[in-house]
Amino acid sequence: MKSRHLVFNQFGAASTVLNLESFTLPPLKAGELLLEIQASPINPADLNFIEGTYGIKPELPATAGIECFATVLESQSERFSPGETVMPLSRVGGWADHAITHEQNLIRLPSEIDPLQAAMLKVNPATAFLLLNHFESLQAGDWVVLNAANSGVGQCTIQLAKHLGIQTLCFLRNTSLISELKKLGATKVFEDSTTGYASALESLGKERAKLAFNAVGGESALRIMKLLGPSGTHITYGAMAKKPLTVPNGPLIFNDIRLRGLWVTQWIRESDPQTINQTYAELAELVRSGKLTQAIDSTYDLADFSSALARLNQPKRLGKIIFHKK
Repeated sequence: MKSRHLVFNQFGAASTVLNLESFTLPPLKAGELLLEIQASPINPADLNFIEGTYGIKPELPATAGIECFATVLESQSERFSPGETVMPLSRVGGWADHAITHEQNLIRLPSEIDPLQAAMLKVNPATAFLLLNHFESLQAGDWVVLNAANSGVGQCTIQLAKHLGIQTLCFLRNTSLISELKKLGATKVFEDSTTGYASALESLGKERAKLAFNAVGGESALRIMKLLGPSGTHITYGAMAKKPLTVPNGPLIFNDIRLRGLWVTQWIRESDPQTINQTYAELAELVRSGKLTQAIDSTYDLADFSSALARLNQPKRLGKIIFHKK
């Protein structure tokens, strides 16, 4: 069977090294399934993966696409049947028309779930869920602070926090999006700047956050650290500014601030299957019911990947770019 995929033979900028190529799918082995990929987003991690700067460096040539939503076409597994909708846990190369994977790599998803939202389920919703549940036992009314609040993880964190009764203190660069975040349930939103930090500090009064979620690094990461209370935890899950986190001695010595990191891929590797399935089942139901969504800018066919990549850098982009099989 012939299929298509976006493949790279060397590391570099996606716009330079990606090519759309045809390939032949091999016969299925015992326990394997043939997937028809319905949708796969372009994440910052995908670009890092292609550049060779991600936490996992693939053997070349490699197919891009860290997460996707798919339908089972053929099955050599007793656990899954053709027609079922699934999400791979580890990378199968989502920027393709088809992929083959083992039954142990799949999570079954509700058939009525929105394909585009389901394609973004693996990374951002799970990251947000872990940020809110994995590090601290939060109570209703507690504060968390986050930068890059308009990102996919930021949007998911705001919605999940609202669902749990947690208050969110949000920072972002593009202040024109403040109203959108408040519609999602953000408690307070400020510009990610020294001025915004001062306004946030005044707004909080004597209250402080228990957790800080950092996806930026540099000065932005330090600003949200200063809004933590004693023994608060600062969690880094991204580095959009590509600047290191240089921590002053004071917060560590006098406030006992704890520094942690989060990578959802590592959580999947280290967690037991029951925990993983239960987490994604809960998140999938929130997505299916429309209570957890991520903004989508536009969709593209694989053949139009150059336009999709170009759209990423346009200033008025609002949401994810997704490869979608229509």
